[in-house]
This record gives sequence, C-alpha cells and structure tokens, in this order.
Amino acid sequence: MPHAELKYSVDIRLDSAAILAQIEAIILRHDDGAGACKGRAYPTGAYHHSHVTVSVSLLVKPHRDASFSNALLAELEQKISAMIPTPCEFSFGLQYSSPFYVTRRHTP
Repeated sequence: MPHAELKYSVDIRLDSAAILAQIEAIILRHDDGAGACKGRAYPTGAYHHSHVTVSVSLLVKPHRDASFSNALLAELEQKISAMIPTPCEFSFGLQYSSPFYVTRRHTP
C-alpha cells in the first residue's frame, strides 16, 4: 500500500485531492497490484519561497527495479507538474520503505 505526501506553500492554489488521486492512478497503471495509495496534503502558511514537495513511498518488491522506478518517477513528475498552476520550486521523491516497515489496516 503506497503512501504519498504533498507539502506546499498556501500561496499556490492546488487541488490536493486531485493530485493525490492522480498519484494513485499512475501508480496503479505501473503496478496494478499496488493497492490504494494513502495520501495526505500539508499546506503551510509558514514558508520561505513558494514551493511544492511530493514524496511517494512504496514497499520493496522484486519487480520494482530501476527501470520500473525511473518510468514511474518520470510519469509522476510530468503529470503532477502539469497540475501546479503557478511558478514555484518543485521537488519530487520516490522512496522505498525498508524491509522492517509494517503497513496494514488497523481494526480495533
């Protein structure tokens, strides 16, 4: 189950829900078994220079090699950049969680 975090300065009017949905759709196009992408958006009013930072985390899997990662990163960067309406600093990171990471549904 991938994770996506979107952090941005509030002077940039983003449709964060649409961006997070787009991230999930792109991941599923590249890996239809990835499952839902848990996403969070963090707009901030305290910033220095307008910016958008996107982080996507996936679990390590044998098929998620360098070729997969480069293709996924390229499409994510291109599509998400197209959804940012104003000039700003932009950072995008694709990370893989360590083997010592647990993700599951919690039901009390």
